[in-house]
Amino acid sequence: MGRSVIRSAAKIILAVPAGNDNPDRKNPADPPANGEQRLGYNIRDPRTPPSELSAMSRYVEITFDCLPLRSVTRLDIPIDASPKYRAHCERVKEAIEKHGTHNTYYLYNASCQFHLTNGEEGMLQFAFHGTVFTDEADTTTRSVDLAVTLTKETCDWLTEPIVAWFNASVPHAVRVEFNRYIEAGDLQQTLERAKKLQAEMESQGGYMGMFL
Repeated sequence: MGRSVIRSAAKIILAVPAGNDNPDRKNPADPPANGEQRLGYNIRDPRTPPSELSAMSRYVEITFDCLPLRSVTRLDIPIDASPKYRAHCERVKEAIEKHGTHNTYYLYNASCQFHLTNGEEGMLQFAFHGTVFTDEADTTTRSVDLAVTLTKETCDWLTEPIVAWFNASVPHAVRVEFNRYIEAGDLQQTLERAKKLQAEMESQGGYMGMFL
């Protein structure tokens, strides 16, 4: 419940205004004057359409499913549960036992990708799951407790210290993006859906467990 797909673009400008000896052209992004040769380029040319800009600036991509732990009213695991689903239920139970259900949200089916170049090379993908903690009013993220694993990379210059550094960066990125998730109103929609589903199931004599 509460699927989030967030792409975050770093605001980086790399300009090499080589050959900019024309005093009439103050801005390196301006087109070259007649007869002038310009050898540099600007990755974030201000004339680039926003649609193209977002496509070439995907430095961090985060996706996750969000389960409000307060919505889990029973912890029974179905007898016929698959091994994968049983493992998921066990992790949810552990999160509730460790952190409780008040202002806590469990993230799963989650990934975080870092893009170090604007091409196919330089991508690091991490899978993660764990708990996000919000303030009393659910208006900001206080902290996160995540298990993070590198699952894919296209970066042949990786070393163990680099992997460890990016692994440690995932919780920071998720904390920032969960704030954006809140600000966009997605968390409130998730809570409302959970409340509605709970009411429907209770009216039918059922319960809402960990199968959201």
